[in-house]
Amino acid sequence: MTSATAQPNEPGESTDSAEDRVRIFDTTLRDGEQAPGFSMDKRAKLCMAQALEALGVDVLEAGFPQASPDDFAAVEEIARSLRNTTVCALARCQTGDIDTAARALEHAHRSRIHLFLSTSPLHRQHKLGMSKQQVLDTAVASILHARKYCADIEFSAEDALRTEPEFLVEVFSAAIAAGATTVNVPDTVGYTTPAEIFELFSYLRQHVRDAHKAVFSSHCHDDLGMAVANSLAAVSGGARQVECTINGIGERAGNAALEEIVMALKVRAPRFGLRTRIDTHKLYPTSRLLSQLTGQTVQRNKAVVGDNAFAHESGIHQHGMLKHRSTYEIMRPEDVGIAETTLVLGKHSGRHALRQRLETLGHKLDDDAMDSVFKRFKALADRKREIRDEDLEALALGQDPDATGPWHLTQLNTNSHLGGSASASVKLRNEDGREVGEAAIGDGPVDAVLRAIERATGTNMVLTRFQVRAISEGGDAQGHAQLVARHATRDWHGSSVSTDIIEATAHAALAIVNRIERQNASPMETAA
Repeated sequence: MTSATAQPNEPGESTDSAEDRVRIFDTTLRDGEQAPGFSMDKRAKLCMAQALEALGVDVLEAGFPQASPDDFAAVEEIARSLRNTTVCALARCQTGDIDTAARALEHAHRSRIHLFLSTSPLHRQHKLGMSKQQVLDTAVASILHARKYCADIEFSAEDALRTEPEFLVEVFSAAIAAGATTVNVPDTVGYTTPAEIFELFSYLRQHVRDAHKAVFSSHCHDDLGMAVANSLAAVSGGARQVECTINGIGERAGNAALEEIVMALKVRAPRFGLRTRIDTHKLYPTSRLLSQLTGQTVQRNKAVVGDNAFAHESGIHQHGMLKHRSTYEIMRPEDVGIAETTLVLGKHSGRHALRQRLETLGHKLDDDAMDSVFKRFKALADRKREIRDEDLEALALGQDPDATGPWHLTQLNTNSHLGGSASASVKLRNEDGREVGEAAIGDGPVDAVLRAIERATGTNMVLTRFQVRAISEGGDAQGHAQLVARHATRDWHGSSVSTDIIEATAHAALAIVNRIERQNASPMETAA
């Protein structure tokens, strides 16, 4: 018997000693990376693997070594690098696949070979051309061969949820007898429902021979939007490993989202009575790292790690949050690595949230002044998607939040060189009649433009966020540039749209400079 802190699925580990723990099997780098638009090179995969180990995943499926030389190299590099997490390689029930997986895992501190074979009638007939007995024989022979290399073997019955339950009992009983330490029940096409998968796991746990000798695992896809719900139902039915991915990426509609499963088990601990080894404070940073490495943004309304997960705009919700955060939040943003709850000010926001934010910005208004600002705020919110701090300060100071200037861009030139630096020159005109021209060199055209604008206006900025996205299609597509820059201990936002992303960036940077100058030009006096 091993202690509860032992690593999962070590050879000889008794599953009874860890019945209160759910193992997290992360397949971001295998099933997740198979999704169009999410491929990663070896460097990115290693970076992500190290972050996943720091996050605390029990098993990391690093790839499918037989698929390509690049996949083999990535699995091999990850296997050499990780120290605590079990590194897993996928293999078909074929000798060549198993041998290749074993070579890729040769230098792993902890390794697992993950075998898979279809079991459903549809796959047996149309994909494999095998009888039930042939499937059984192939599975057993492959597990026995893999055991020559590795004591930790997982066997997956592909398309298990469309397989006859009685045949699954046969297959898993034979797999465990052959030496499989984990048996996986994949909902390969996202077909099942929570009630069905709960019943199936309960049935398998009851009828599979020597079920106590293996960990039962769930692998759910999100084709009908139920991957996380199905995974949790499987856990309730006896699964003690859940296969999932960061941000829910994966084939077609994706896999079950790791962050959602982990936080559901944590928030609803009294119901599930189960724990994981995940350091939940690292969920948000890990999510954003994946987004950075793949270039794929996380949708704003994504559970747990989306920008809106802890943001409130409704006045009723904001009023409740200001009184007691538990009124509208079931978990703390700090628990997943987000700094704080955000009360987003928009057309649905109320007076309480507006007053609180203005006071945070240093503007304490009396009731008459607040009435005036609130009316102007509502009018502005009807025109703008999101109200930022600089807009609020303009309202508090009696300025026009939609004002432009005093600086305007009249000329812009950039040059960049492959493998070298870039240069930019700008000409600006101030509303007081001044015209200024400056040039600068930077790491790239964007950096050079920002430096030239800083020189021309005398405003120092530290760029903290830069994002460009297309908002139309075709050769003349428009790019939307969004900048966040740090100046005088606070963040300033600027955005602009142009068919030239460098021009859009220049206008966004100038919008920040103009807001800073308008702020500095106004007396910081507020109503008593």
